[in-house]
Formats: sequence, C-alpha cells, structure tokens
Amino acid sequence: MLFLLVHLSLNLLLIFDDSGELFNLGANFMATNPAIKIMEPILGLGFIVHIIWSLIISIQNLKARPIGYAVTQRSYSSSWAARNMLIIGALIFVFLVMHIINFFYVIKFDPQSIGKVMVGNIEMENTYNLVSSLFKSSIIYDIAYVAGAVLLGFHLTHGFWSAFHTVGFSNKIWLSRLQVIAKVYAIIIAVGFCSIPLYFLIKF
Repeated sequence: MLFLLVHLSLNLLLIFDDSGELFNLGANFMATNPAIKIMEPILGLGFIVHIIWSLIISIQNLKARPIGYAVTQRSYSSSWAARNMLIIGALIFVFLVMHIINFFYVIKFDPQSIGKVMVGNIEMENTYNLVSSLFKSSIIYDIAYVAGAVLLGFHLTHGFWSAFHTVGFSNKIWLSRLQVIAKVYAIIIAVGFCSIPLYFLIKF
C-alpha cells in the first residue's frame, strides 16, 4: 500500500511538468537509490507470495463449500469487491504484466532503447519519453490503464482494511474506521492513476 502511494506520487510528476525534467529526476532517484534497490526484490517477492497465497485460500474456500450459500441479500454480509477479490485480482495481474512489459522490463533490461537526456548536469535515461509516448500514442493502453486503476481501487477497498483486520484490528470501532479510511485511500489511488492517461488523452 505504501508502494502504491510512492508510485503514484512519482507518476503524477508526468502531468505537472511537460518538459519531463521532474519525472526524469524522480525516476533516476528511484533507480539509483540504494534503499529502493534493496526494497525492489522484497516487494517483488511480496507480490508473488500475495498472488500464490490468495489462490490457495480461494481454492480452499471453494473446496470447503463447493455450493454457495442460499443468500438473497449478499450485499448485507459482504461488499461486491470482497466477493470478487480473486477475479479483480486476476484482472489487475493481467494489467500488471502489461505494465511490466511496457515499462519496467524496458527500463531494467533495455535502457539503451530509452535514450539519454541531461537534467542539470546529470545524464540519465529519458524515462519521461518512454512513458509519455505510450500514453500519447495508444488509446487502447490508456483505456486499459484507467480500467486497471479502477479495478485496483475496488481491490483496495477490501484489501486495505482486511490487512489490518488480519493482524488484530478486529473490534467494531477500529474496523468501521479502517473501512472508511480504505474507501478514501482507494479513491485517491484510483483517481490519481486514472488522471495520468486522461491528462495525455485530453491534452495531446
């Protein structure tokens, strides 16, 4: 969840400076920061564990009750996002793979294709050009990005508070507060990420 806030903060630099200098500085800082280099593989492992564990739990739940409850008003017992976490997660995973192929893989393993740019007296990869060019040239990717951001928002409305619930914040007072915070957080993340492709669609 902290990663998403950091990632969104960096990505919003795309729309605050059309010269690309701010985003390139931010991307270069992230790429050269020792703490980020240490956290990157840990975060990657965390994603893998999260995906595998969610599949295991979903399969166990399905085996425990192959026939669902005969409930007519399921919205009273759980939210739509909670009931569809696996499907939403799978769709987010598809978008994540697209995102990694288009950006992360190129930046990490094919940096020469990005080109260099001077910002101040520092030479760095022109990451802004890589990212902005895709947003400007591909309406399909823009739509997919917006869809991915919306799905991520739904995923977080349940995932945010349930993460705290798992570690013990389970009384009614804390749970209700966390559910409100989760909705606010999810909206900020979803709207923030949606604003980036929409900015390039509208302006360019």
